Amino acid sequence: MQPLEILRFTYGPFAENTYVVVGPSGRRAMVVDPGIDSEPVLDAVRQRGLTVALILNTHGHLDHVACNAFFKRETGAPIAIHAADLPFLRNVSRQASLYGLSAEDSPPAELELVEGVELPFDGATFDVIHTPGHTPGGVCVRRGDQMLVGDTLFSGSVGRTDLPGGDWNALMSSIREKLFILPDDVHCLPGHEGATTIGRERRTNPFVGDAALGNAP
Repeated sequence: MQPLEILRFTYGPFAENTYVVVGPSGRRAMVVDPGIDSEPVLDAVRQRGLTVALILNTHGHLDHVACNAFFKRETGAPIAIHAADLPFLRNVSRQASLYGLSAEDSPPAELELVEGVELPFDGATFDVIHTPGHTPGGVCVRRGDQMLVGDTLFSGSVGRTDLPGGDWNALMSSIREKLFILPDDVHCLPGHEGATTIGRERRTNPFVGDAALGNAP
């Protein structure tokens, strides 16, 4: 399977990663987690001659959805999110106010991400993995050895669970039972900071890795 080109842009006070997945045709783009101050991503997409065909949210926190309204208004592309995180889209402005920020509420999502139901995009298909814990509706989206993991798993860390809807036991189960069963070479693209691999995190992650849990060989 030929890897897709995936571009990373980091913006906003939370240094959140917005990704642009370039489809196999080289003409369509999926914008993943358009967060605070990510409007310039659209210019970059247009400079490449790409059309935004899908806006995907790995979860509903402010720093991952703050520019949903902007991208929807400018491109008309549908928004996709897991059903359990739909309530977050209706209170983006309230989420922002808690941090002294401002943001538009998101338009409604047209597509619901469902575990076990493949997500088609520009002739490619992605597996949807429901990974609750950071939020009730967090998802990871995988194609081959490329996986967008949102705030579920980080290089050397995991998503926080002290925000509303967070659940440490659910997050642990999501990572250990759904992600760590994947091949070592699956490349993980997180919502903050740099990339990692499943193998590296399974072995060395200080929160959920084998060594931390006393499972190291």
